Amino acid sequence: MNNFTFYNPTKLIFGKGTISSLATEIPSGKRILITFGGGSVKGNGVYDQVKEALKHHTYFEFWGIEPNPSVETLREAIKLGKEKNCDFVLAVGGGSVVDGSKLVAAGIIYSGDPWEIILKRDYTMSKTLPLAAVITLPATGSEMNRGAVISNKATKEKFAFYSDYPVFSILDPETTYTLPQFQVACGLADTFVHVIEQYLTTPGQSPLMDRWAEGILKTIVEIAPKIKKNQSDYDTMSTFMLSATMALNGFISMGVSQDWATHMIGHELTALHGLTHAHTLTIILPGTMRILKDEKRDKILQYGNRIFGIDESNPDKAIELTIRKTEELFISMGFKIKLSENNIGEETISEISKRFKERNFKLGENRSVDWKVAAEILKSVL
Repeated sequence: MNNFTFYNPTKLIFGKGTISSLATEIPSGKRILITFGGGSVKGNGVYDQVKEALKHHTYFEFWGIEPNPSVETLREAIKLGKEKNCDFVLAVGGGSVVDGSKLVAAGIIYSGDPWEIILKRDYTMSKTLPLAAVITLPATGSEMNRGAVISNKATKEKFAFYSDYPVFSILDPETTYTLPQFQVACGLADTFVHVIEQYLTTPGQSPLMDRWAEGILKTIVEIAPKIKKNQSDYDTMSTFMLSATMALNGFISMGVSQDWATHMIGHELTALHGLTHAHTLTIILPGTMRILKDEKRDKILQYGNRIFGIDESNPDKAIELTIRKTEELFISMGFKIKLSENNIGEETISEISKRFKERNFKLGENRSVDWKVAAEILKSVL
């Protein structure tokens, strides 16, 4: 196991009716900027619950943070926050709203353009306003980590950056009942691949982290069909919601190497074509596994056996069966997992290769995924 320092200060408030705790969790003297997405929270009762909880607070609303939040939209939120002298940010929505709000919380007290913060990648945590979240779509784990991913429409770029942890996050599984089925599928896939990026790397580093990661992976495999049949089962949606949080709050990455090549390639597909982030992961992951099957051999075999019960004596056959099972899982969720099925062709592969070469990207746990390997991965899922 590698050396590590673990730190996660986010307070997690979980369960039915917990949105009301906003009344006491946010100090009464704060001037709050509440950030929202497209308006679904008005239909599922979340908006009314937030307003009721904050009826004795001073707050201002910003609407319209989109999936794959853009710096263009976030500039407007930052402008409002500055005009109203806000000193607290509350994100209400899914991971994109929380991601965008991390930039807003930093941008309100930043003197320059917020895209500069993104380009710095690791922003000083002390230079942000306090941020809290009410989660309505389990997926990114942004409610309990300090990462965010922001897009730039003008330059067609999408980058991750790291700011501060939310002070607290509220997770009420009942808020997920009315989500569109595709959004739920995206949340399940996003959670699954988040775990894979921390798990499908170097073998033998930590049996504890392996089993912890496998517990989440196995759980997603088991609950995905149940959710498809009944999205209003409280216990199942609770399991889903907590799985998404635990997948990316740092708990399963302690002392082990991480990959993230699939994510970085996927970000380019979103930037160039607007594909939903989780959808890009379902396309790229099988390609990553096939092209890097020698490098990831032992871990793929372990993954196949422990998650899908594959018991095949021929290692090459076992690896291929494992990749197919992974593909079948994503297809069962409703995803089209080939680039061509999503009207994406060779020109996109060339553009992504060019970008990776210009940035001198070296991705993966062994830094073996350069622009040439990225092109191989993309071609394998064409």
